[in-house]
Amino acid sequence: MAEKALVVVESPAKAKTIKKYLGAGFEVKASVGHVKDLPKSKMGVRVEDGFEPEYETIRGKGKVLQEIRKAAKDADIIYLAPDPDREGEAIAWHIFSELKVPAEKVRRVMFHEITKNGVLSALQQPTDLNVNRFNSQQARRILDRLVGYNISPLLWDKVRRGLSAGRVQSVAVRVIVEREREIAAFVPVEYWTVDGVFKGPNPPPFKAKLFRIDQKKAELTHEGEASAALAAVRPGPFRVAEVKERDRQQQPPAPFTTSRLQQDAARAFRFTAKRTMNVAQRLYEGVELGEAGSVGLITYMRTDSTRLSDDAVSAVREYIGKKYGPNYLPESVRVFKTKGRAQDAHEAVRPTSLEFPPSRVKQYLEPDAFKLYTLIWNRFVGCQMAAAIHASTTVDIEAPAGHLFRATGSVVKFDGFTAVYQETRSEDAEEGDEDSGSLPRLAVGDELEATSVDGKQHFTQPPPRFTEATLVRELEEKGIGRPSTYASIISTIQTKEYAEKVETRFRPTELGTIVVELLVESFPQLFDVGFTARMEDQLDEIEDGRVDWKALLGEFWGGLEVTLEAAKTEMRNVKREETPTDIPCPKDGSLLVIKFGKNGSFLACSNYPDCRFTGEFVRKDDGTIELVQDELVGERCPECAEGELIFKKGKFGRFIGCTQYPTCRFTRAISTGVTCPKCSEGQLIEKRSKRGKVFYSCSRYPKCDHAQWDKPLPIPCPTCEHPFIEQKMTRKGPGAITCPSCGSEFPDEILKKVS
Repeated sequence: MAEKALVVVESPAKAKTIKKYLGAGFEVKASVGHVKDLPKSKMGVRVEDGFEPEYETIRGKGKVLQEIRKAAKDADIIYLAPDPDREGEAIAWHIFSELKVPAEKVRRVMFHEITKNGVLSALQQPTDLNVNRFNSQQARRILDRLVGYNISPLLWDKVRRGLSAGRVQSVAVRVIVEREREIAAFVPVEYWTVDGVFKGPNPPPFKAKLFRIDQKKAELTHEGEASAALAAVRPGPFRVAEVKERDRQQQPPAPFTTSRLQQDAARAFRFTAKRTMNVAQRLYEGVELGEAGSVGLITYMRTDSTRLSDDAVSAVREYIGKKYGPNYLPESVRVFKTKGRAQDAHEAVRPTSLEFPPSRVKQYLEPDAFKLYTLIWNRFVGCQMAAAIHASTTVDIEAPAGHLFRATGSVVKFDGFTAVYQETRSEDAEEGDEDSGSLPRLAVGDELEATSVDGKQHFTQPPPRFTEATLVRELEEKGIGRPSTYASIISTIQTKEYAEKVETRFRPTELGTIVVELLVESFPQLFDVGFTARMEDQLDEIEDGRVDWKALLGEFWGGLEVTLEAAKTEMRNVKREETPTDIPCPKDGSLLVIKFGKNGSFLACSNYPDCRFTGEFVRKDDGTIELVQDELVGERCPECAEGELIFKKGKFGRFIGCTQYPTCRFTRAISTGVTCPKCSEGQLIEKRSKRGKVFYSCSRYPKCDHAQWDKPLPIPCPTCEHPFIEQKMTRKGPGAITCPSCGSEFPDEILKKVS
């Protein structure tokens, strides 16, 4: 009788793909992620009992486990094959604990790629469950629970309910807050440059920069120095003093690790880390490719290794030789060094097979998947190609009074790997000396004519705010978290409103800044970047079997317990803080104070509760504050008939309220005056998304689900008489005004028709 086998993976998509590769004797089930976790209603860790975790079945997973148990009863062997990482190991252990079967009946399988060969090969090389890897995951989970469950209530008490402290996420917010402080403290420094445009014996004209004065680097700190340099050099003459030519090699970058993939996708496509990982997950688990069936197109996408298998390297070298020719194939295989902290359990992220170039699979992939797959493909192929060669030229130009100009230029002599892959330049990449492109033919002693020589004022710039790519790079370089966690960290700090994106760059919110200040003041070691990085190393050592996980937890808890007790009494109570101002209350003349509430800082009357006046304020550049006057709607309150209606700002955007609040609690949404085009009954009203972006939806929601980003204007289209027109809303502000029906575009003057 043939042996029956059960294979348990994480996702239904992966299960579907794997099932097609296996024979009739295999049943494949999906756990749909974790099946057990610490409880939500309590800490779930018995500290006094050696940090014993109290796992319970996740709500909704009882049926999943029941199906797996039923399938396991009929199986002769059970292959537990969740993802090949710590989280996957934990899932495997938790499933094993629920099966109640002999240990010898269960084997662990690691699918590094979801291809037929990859799956069959992995099944032929099963291992035992890895207790050290599981303990490393348990230690991380319990560490995070000890921090979150004990420190978050402090924030509820001192700031506001619903906040959370995270062992890693709070350090990530700290990085953003400290960058913002650097920007605020930055003092611009003036400097000048002098540039010339020169003509030689041969075309074309070219640019050169003042480089040295009397054998010293030209550093012009103010206009006077620039004017003196201009006065000295403008009369000329100018002569070529030296010409240096050399070939410069540009080596290809290593294949993708998780973090490098996230960074490149952010720069090239503006993908968030979360979006990149979601798309990569689908490419890994399997894509239907017509007659080829379901194929996992890339290897496992959570890795910090740059290692490639010998088979993959042999295949890609053969591909390069055939497609691009022998000149593009280096003599020896390229081997990339993996960084010290990296885990080398998996290969780099690469295509699973060179049978599926992007052009062949494009018709089967959604746009995001095609973009990311192409990026992964090109980087993998490029990493084993020959270096690009640039012919570089440097020309030094002698000018009067010891002044020297320099021009640099380069041309591509051999494109090498850049024929396939070119790394997207970072928005924050530092500008070096300007490359003049291809310079004319010049020789030492050539006389040059200066068609212009001008000075230009500059100011040093503050460090830039983080983009998605540069934040991932910063987290990686500082050892905060692991590449597999960056997406969830970045998503969480935005969801919790600790940081926000402004024109694609992260800025801490007032809430995020306050929380970081409190946590760093009360727990200076716990939320220290270096301490967090060292903890990651110790988790790695648990996985390697060099550190006992319970000993690590004991040492950690001993320090946390002491600081926790002190923080309960010593941490500032932001809820009760009142900062006095010299601004009189518009209602009773008492001085206003700054308080902190659920929507941030606001002004309130110091005579509370006798006077309940509150108002918003703006902080000027000199640090002083100014009361924001209410914007009147121009109507009396229909409910109390005493107050005026004003525009107010809440958690979900602007709305209309009464000046007599809280005595009168009348509110209404802000209507655009445009009837909903879908149901023709409701009005389109202004709302704000979870990300803070304004949109417009039907007032009859959820009965009518119409929503749009563009602002509707109650002006009939002059061209086709459509009942309203729209204004595009872009990152930079209001854009073109068009008709949604006929597409006609109108000048801004048409806005004057809106009453």
